[in-house]
Amino acid sequence: MKITQYDAIVVGSGQAGVPLAKKLANAGKKVILIEKRLIGGTCINDGCTPTKTWAASAKAAYAAGKSADLGVPIRAYRVDMKQIKKRKDNIVENARKGNQKALEETKNLDLIFGEATFTDVKTITIKLNNGKEKIVKADLIFLNTGLKTLIPKIKGLATTDYLTSTTILDLDKAPEHLLVIGGNYVGLEFGQMFRRFGSKVTILEKSERLIPHEDEDVSEEMQKILMHEGIDILTDSQAIEFKQNNKKKIVATVKKRQQEKEITCSHILVATGRTPQTETLNLVATGVKLDDKGYIKVNSKLETNVKGVYALGDVKGGPAFTHISYNDYTIVYRNLLENKNYKANNRPIPYCMFTDPPLGRVGISENEAKKRKLAIKIAKLPMTSVARAVETGDTRGFMKAIVDTKTKKILGVAILGAEGGEIMSVLQMAMEGNITYDRIRYCVFAHPLYSESLNNLFMMLED
Repeated sequence: MKITQYDAIVVGSGQAGVPLAKKLANAGKKVILIEKRLIGGTCINDGCTPTKTWAASAKAAYAAGKSADLGVPIRAYRVDMKQIKKRKDNIVENARKGNQKALEETKNLDLIFGEATFTDVKTITIKLNNGKEKIVKADLIFLNTGLKTLIPKIKGLATTDYLTSTTILDLDKAPEHLLVIGGNYVGLEFGQMFRRFGSKVTILEKSERLIPHEDEDVSEEMQKILMHEGIDILTDSQAIEFKQNNKKKIVATVKKRQQEKEITCSHILVATGRTPQTETLNLVATGVKLDDKGYIKVNSKLETNVKGVYALGDVKGGPAFTHISYNDYTIVYRNLLENKNYKANNRPIPYCMFTDPPLGRVGISENEAKKRKLAIKIAKLPMTSVARAVETGDTRGFMKAIVDTKTKKILGVAILGAEGGEIMSVLQMAMEGNITYDRIRYCVFAHPLYSESLNNLFMMLED
């Protein structure tokens, strides 16, 4: 079969693949972008765009139920899941079509739908979605294939028609009782959403607390917030078996330490983590090395052990966030096209969990600082002391910052509260600019904003 030569091959149309393919093509390189499913990757199709659209609907339902507290009683409201899904589908489709149209209109860029597999050094065979095959080769290859849901090995799980973070987005009716396997970011977001949509929700977490990578006070406050909404949370617990009963319900056997109990539910959401999509790439054919978990190994410039082959986004391991994938793209294109020397190590890793209220995080946690034996101070302010939160009627959560005792620089931030991600971003800018906490303490912020309470947060510290 004829081999088509390109200057660059991009595999995967995620948040690094799409802009990189366009940037390279606009620079005059002959580029092919290979996508096996849908343009936009997880973010547009299964992640950020659809889930945050649903979260907005869930927030509206919550606000309707709480409106009487603000003197605006709503006698009755209903959740229309079909309309919620339709709105989500429309937003996702518009975003996907917009990305695809931009790719198709880019000169020097071929967009191909199919599955890519290495069959020789820097040579890829594409099993096209129309059943045909195409062989391509290039000196520059960029892998942006992302992750997929990790399915745990639990007896009987395969017989339950379980949901993942992708398939749950197809629901147009709220489950009667949703059992969430995994008390981390994805599980908590969906759990809270469907509780607000009318489902009974139970969350199982095998660790001793929710979101175990966060500080204990963050976990405790998050659990309190979710339980206040009527979500059942079982920590230090794991499902060991699933069965169908004669009423077509699912019976989960849950073990906590040495005790077992049964939970009957209608649906299961598996949210126990994700695994890299590298199996079908057959990277051994081109000599690219993987780690023991299947992630592609890269250096600080995101290049693999094979010169000219790069991995971007989630597939290379590390923080699995859209903004990191996009930043990977900016590092790679500037180094290749502008002869820069940017590196991916030591960059800030901000993130936000979009529960309500959200958790905004950047820098090191209190636990991490203590493990490193750093000289720190902790500034903490409950949202009950934030004027804007009181005025808007949502005082759940707190602001927290870890600062260096000697330099007074901010080392890490956790904002669990209304507009948590936005407040975190203000402090991230301070961290980027080496602005010390004592300057923020006396900074003039507009009143009455959430960020204005950063004055009060740092007044909790003594010089």
